[in-house]
Amino acid sequence: MIHVKSKAEIQKMRDAGKLAADVLNETGRLVRPGVTTLELNDFAHRYTTKHGAESAPLNYKGFPKSICTSVNNIVCHGIPKKTDVLKEGDIINIDITVKLAGFHGDTSRTFAVGEISAEARKLMEDTEKSMWIGIETVKPGNRISDIGDNIDAYLTPRGYGIVRDLCGHGIGRVFHEEPQVPHYKNNGSRALMRPGMTFTVEPMVNRGSWEVYTDPDDTWTVYTKDNSLSAQFEHTVLVTEDSFEVLTRA
Repeated sequence: MIHVKSKAEIQKMRDAGKLAADVLNETGRLVRPGVTTLELNDFAHRYTTKHGAESAPLNYKGFPKSICTSVNNIVCHGIPKKTDVLKEGDIINIDITVKLAGFHGDTSRTFAVGEISAEARKLMEDTEKSMWIGIETVKPGNRISDIGDNIDAYLTPRGYGIVRDLCGHGIGRVFHEEPQVPHYKNNGSRALMRPGMTFTVEPMVNRGSWEVYTDPDDTWTVYTKDNSLSAQFEHTVLVTEDSFEVLTRA
């Protein structure tokens, strides 16, 4: 069942979204060669709690840290570690979700670590562009599947693999709720968008195949099957009376 938010709930979603955006911006300022992913995690956690919120990923279904840090060929759910030191040429996705006054704000961005290759830069640019194409599809009366159709129409002709095993999701009081929001075409998510719905648009895009696998040891970290680079950008979006509002805009 898709939860349509009331005006009061929407305002709480705005507040949570703004804080999530702030946490991501401030954490992203620390990205440089020599920084560990654990340092990013600890900073984000301190910033979140200082502003009266919780780091939603911490202990969520057993996840051990406060943010996800996914470097290079890691698609998502990378676990911050003291031994993971960023180096020149890496790309890293930082995924932030805060819980403020009972509501969640969820956003992510892929950052360049120093100077990166032209191929990595192009991947990041095209992935971010595809996210905005998906977001601009949001309008009452359109179907959730339209988001994936339009993202796919942009990315597939450019030779990218769009991850199919993971997708966007509804969000509110619950971290992950209906509807699911796939980012590839013909995905079957036929629910109509209605004012008051809130969900994430977060395409995960590989330079090679769309196929992925999960680390059997930590059971969280998702890698590209062919070891290609992966990028992701994400916003939490509200369906308004006639269009959309990005709740996690910087």
